[in-house]
Amino acid sequence: MRHPSTYQFLPTRGNKFSRWVGRVGLKLFGGWKIIGELPDIPKAIIPVAPHTSNWDFFVGLCVKLALGLRLSFLGKHSIFVFPVKGVLTWLGGIPVQRHSAHGVVGQIVQQFQEREQLVVVIAPEGTRSKVTEWKKGFLHMASNANVPVVPVAFCFATRSILISAPMEVGDDTEAALTRIKSFTNKATGKNPELQ
Repeated sequence: MRHPSTYQFLPTRGNKFSRWVGRVGLKLFGGWKIIGELPDIPKAIIPVAPHTSNWDFFVGLCVKLALGLRLSFLGKHSIFVFPVKGVLTWLGGIPVQRHSAHGVVGQIVQQFQEREQLVVVIAPEGTRSKVTEWKKGFLHMASNANVPVVPVAFCFATRSILISAPMEVGDDTEAALTRIKSFTNKATGKNPELQ
């Protein structure tokens, strides 16, 4: 597991204690191991799949702590209110207005343009329920902001977090989606019947 101090560009956060908490959490949740390494880049979108259980959040939180990462996630602007606003922002939450004139994609592209470092984690299924199609907004965000995607898969069968090499999206979002799914389909979710 790479030490956060060795990253020059990837946003990091935490200390020895928080990294220890993350590692202990991964052990307590069944001995999870991390396979692969995040690239040392300042901006990216991390699509995490399959997303079939609330346990995905807790495993992801432990990974974030263990690796000492500063990651962001999207949330409805209406939940960013006192008294939880400060906590959500500290955790990396970005409030978005779903009905804004620029749409969620435009809002996140603007965030990428305004920040020197930003890594956004997204569950492309958009729900823990079974879906036939992924939401493709994250691909348009990556394409319009000209940032790579770094697919991550949680495999409950092997207790492995699989990290892909970065992928450029470009203009062909369908081809990019196929590449991402071919990586994440290697993993088995907590509730495989919902994949």
